[in-house]
Amino acid sequence: MCEISPVRCSFIGGRNDTGDKKMIKLYWCAQTRAMRAIWLLEELGVDYELVPVDVRAGERPADFIKASPMGKVPAIQDGDVAVSDSATIALYLADKYTDAGLAPAVTAPDRADYLYWMLYTPGVIEPAMAEKFSDMPANKLAHGWGDFPTMVQVLEDRLKDREWIMGDHFTAADVLIGSSLNFMRMFGIMPDSDVLNAYTDRCVARPAFTAAMAKDAAGA
Repeated sequence: MCEISPVRCSFIGGRNDTGDKKMIKLYWCAQTRAMRAIWLLEELGVDYELVPVDVRAGERPADFIKASPMGKVPAIQDGDVAVSDSATIALYLADKYTDAGLAPAVTAPDRADYLYWMLYTPGVIEPAMAEKFSDMPANKLAHGWGDFPTMVQVLEDRLKDREWIMGDHFTAADVLIGSSLNFMRMFGIMPDSDVLNAYTDRCVARPAFTAAMAKDAAGA
């Protein structure tokens, strides 16, 4: 379990390409979705500080609530900018640190496709996982996410001839989707899919993922 500490523990990633002297603060709790944000920051190679918050104990420090009104991790404070939710954080950071190449330019032809896959995790994968975990009756017509089998089939169709979600280039969308598939594998609901398992293997083999898992485990 993570604990709130009066001393904020800092783990330094890479350099900050913007020259900004203010380090990003990541509000985080071990073994939660906040690991995605660590992975993304490691991929970006920017400096950041982990600020542990024990959300399981119901603790919600005032500075954390200011950054995350829902009281959920992850959330970041980047100077005067506060952002919560892993998908929103990924969109914000990938667009800010363009040198890392984790997002197509706003005017790029594949930008709309990228945005679709950036929102596939919160909009489709996670509701479908909740359906699976809770034995919720599937209603493919009424539910915006379709159902669990459809979610899986769409991913398989997308990845069967691709190394990454956007093709041969790793993007922030792979951080979100790759982490979700890894969670599915950890919780035993990963389908028997050669395509999805191979993709997940590629994701977890990335050095930034390994570094993120180590930092997450160190605070558990």
